[in-house]
Formats: sequence, structure tokens, C-alpha cells
Amino acid sequence: MTTDAAPARAETTHGRLGLAQGVALYIASVLGTGLLVLPGLAAEVAGPASLVSVAIVILLAVPLAGTFAVLSARYPDPCGVASYVRRALGGTAARATGYWFYFGVAAGFPVLAILGGEYITAVTGADRIAVPIIAFAILVPPFAVNMLGLRTAGWVQFVLTGLLIGIVVLVVSAALPASDASRFTPFLPYGWGGVGTAVSLFVWAFAGWEVGTHISGEFRDPRRTIPAATAIALVVTGVAYLLLQVATVGVLGDAAGDSAVPLLALADAVAPGTGPIIVGAVAGIVIVGVANSYLAAFGKLGASLAVTGDLPRWLAPGAEAGGVPRRALLLTFAIALAYTAIAFAAGGDTGAFILIHTSNMVAIYTAGMIAALLILPRGTAGWWMALVAAILSAGLLVLAGANLLPAALLAAAAIAVTAWRRLRRSR
Repeated sequence: MTTDAAPARAETTHGRLGLAQGVALYIASVLGTGLLVLPGLAAEVAGPASLVSVAIVILLAVPLAGTFAVLSARYPDPCGVASYVRRALGGTAARATGYWFYFGVAAGFPVLAILGGEYITAVTGADRIAVPIIAFAILVPPFAVNMLGLRTAGWVQFVLTGLLIGIVVLVVSAALPASDASRFTPFLPYGWGGVGTAVSLFVWAFAGWEVGTHISGEFRDPRRTIPAATAIALVVTGVAYLLLQVATVGVLGDAAGDSAVPLLALADAVAPGTGPIIVGAVAGIVIVGVANSYLAAFGKLGASLAVTGDLPRWLAPGAEAGGVPRRALLLTFAIALAYTAIAFAAGGDTGAFILIHTSNMVAIYTAGMIAALLILPRGTAGWWMALVAAILSAGLLVLAGANLLPAALLAAAAIAVTAWRRLRRSR
């Protein structure tokens, strides 16, 4: 069994992913469910100044995404952020980081499934009794695709992302000519406080850059492909959110936040009668696409945690570049089903799962940025980006407050494993 002082894996890969698949996977992990609801929510709390909020968050995303790109390119490893933490802070911290992602971030699966079920029933007019059936059905295709291997999942994601971008371009191009300049005044109806609230909403829209760290070893040329894929994804996602925000404010104005399905209201405003079809397609593509991109990370992470002895060894097959971690994916599927069943047993409320998901993400970002400051060459562009991202992550950590309890419990489990190992060795 590997000890806590185990060395990190060598930075050699035999992956097969190219730039197109990488861009698709990165875009899907960021341009996710926020596309469905955030433009309306941001317009509701900040008015036309929500455009400033989107621009601020795009700038804030650069150091975080850039740091992960530098780390992934230098140290491709299926353990992702946990591997960087192992290099800098040791095995126990790495184990906690791995648990935060594998068991904590996985709490987002019921959110995806239930949101997809709610959205699809809303736009199709189906009875809400179908929500659980749709929710569980949504989880199946991404798992099935990933069981065929990351190369297949990457090409599926390329198609899904292309369709998503095409639909967004269609909606925005139809909406912009229908925009009314009068809806952009007054520009600051809720003051700068409203802008700050909208920024906090959009921060979560630009999360997801850590997903690429787990599949970094699957690229043919990580040092070239990962920075390029990150840069392209940053531009595409930033432009998409910014243009969609302009269209939402310009067409819907004060009514942007009135609908629980703001994208449906926008689509109906510019293309009456086709709104449900457009939004149903977007919802399905987004939900399946996000799950597909995250599963690529979960599978590789689960198998690599088994290699280091942090999960049962039975899960280890598939950790190597080009391997298919089917056992780890099956465990992830079981976790996703269990979380979703618990959510429905609690009445379908996803609030607690959102908090678990986001608090663990914040913990991962903070640990990852601290590790980056310790292992990246001081004074380089990557190091400076890590410094800025570490400060931002620390601020998010403070804001998370009591919501960090699930992450603290997983960290305690990691410490308990270390204590158990030491006790066993001493015997």
C-alpha cells in the first residue's frame, strides 16, 4: 500500500485527446446550468449593470483557470488537484482534497438531475409527477458514454457543445435586433450593491476549471493543448454569457427575473411558439453535457485514489492514461443515484446539495491554489495567477462559513485514514 509520502506520478502521458475534444469538455464544465437561470437572476438584482458583473467575473476567472491550466500542463495526473496538493502538502491533505471532489462535489448530481427534470416538464407541459423519472433517466446516458472510454465521451461532448453553442448563437442573434436601448436605463437601478450580488451569482457560473486537471493525462500533448483549450474555453464562455446578458436585459428589461425559466421567456419573446422547443433542447444538452464532462473527472479520480490506497484497490483499473475506469464510474453512479434518491425523499429540495457541492469546491480551490504557490516557480506568470486566485479563493472560503461542515467531515475522514495507517504500521 502506498504511504502518505508516496511520490507523485511521472509527468508522461499516452493520451489521445486533441484540442477540439479538450475545448468541448472545458466549455461544458463551465457553460453549464448557469446558462438556464443566471442571466435572469442577475438582471433581477442588478438591472442593466449586471453586464458589469459578468465582465468582472470573466476577469476573475482568468487567474483561476490559468493556474489550473499551468498545473495540468506541467503535472498531468488523474488525481488532479489532489496530486498537486500531495506534492506540496503531503498525503493527508491530498486525500482530503480527493474526498472533497469524489464525495463532496458529487452532491451536484441530484441538482443536475432534478433541475433537468423540472426544466423539461416545465417547457413541455408534462405533469410534475414525471420529474423523478426524468431525473433518474438523465443520469444514465452520460454514465453509459463514459463507460465506453474518454475518447468516445470527448467526441460526444464535442457534438453536444457544438449544438449548445449553436442554439445560444441562434437565440442571441434573434434577440439582439429586438433589444430596446431604453431598457438599459437607468443603468444602476440597485446601486453597486446589486452589482456585487450579481457577481456572487456568476462566480458559480465560471466554476468547473478543476475538472480538466483530472483528464490532463489523456491529452496527446498536455503542455500545448491544455493552455490552448483553456484560453479558447475562457473566450467562448465569457462571450456567451456576456451576449446572453445583453439580450436578456435588452429584450426582457424589468421582467427578466419574473420567470422561473428566464431563457424560455427570452426565446418566446423573439420566436413565439418555438420557445419550449429551444429551451427544452438547451436544458437537455446542458444537463447531459455537464454530467458527461464531470464524469470523465470522477472516473479518473476514483481509480487514481485507489492506486494511492485512499479508496479500495478494487477500483484502481483504468487509472492509467487511455484506460477506462469502469469500476470507479460504477461507484460514482451508485453515489449519484443515492444522493438523488435522498433529495427526492427530502421533497425534491436541492438547496442542501448545492451548499455541499459549492463548499467542497471552495475547499478544493483554496487547497489547489496554496499548492500551486508552493510548487510553481516563484515569479512566473503561473505563480502570480496562483497568488491572485489564492486570495480570491480565501475570500470565498470565508463567505462559505458554516457551509464548510461537509468538507470538514470529509477532511476528518482523511485524517482518520492516516491515523489508522500509522497505527497499523506501528503494530
